[in-house]
Amino acid sequence: MSRVCPVTGKGPVSGNARSHSLRATRRRWNVNLQKYKVNVDGKMVEVRMSARAYRTLNKTIKAEQAKQAK
Repeated sequence: MSRVCPVTGKGPVSGNARSHSLRATRRRWNVNLQKYKVNVDGKMVEVRMSARAYRTLNKTIKAEQAKQAK
């Protein structure tokens, strides 16, 4: 499995890990991928997406529901 979010397209980024003496060694920062159950076309599907994408998805769903309630 790749470490890329299918919703946002975000993948791992690389940079330097800096120690106390400021010695630089290369490292990777991975995306916070989690398994979530999402309703897709009336069916619950388990999707591996980033936690940020899940929060954004919930926010947009709640905004749509509030708009429909008015």
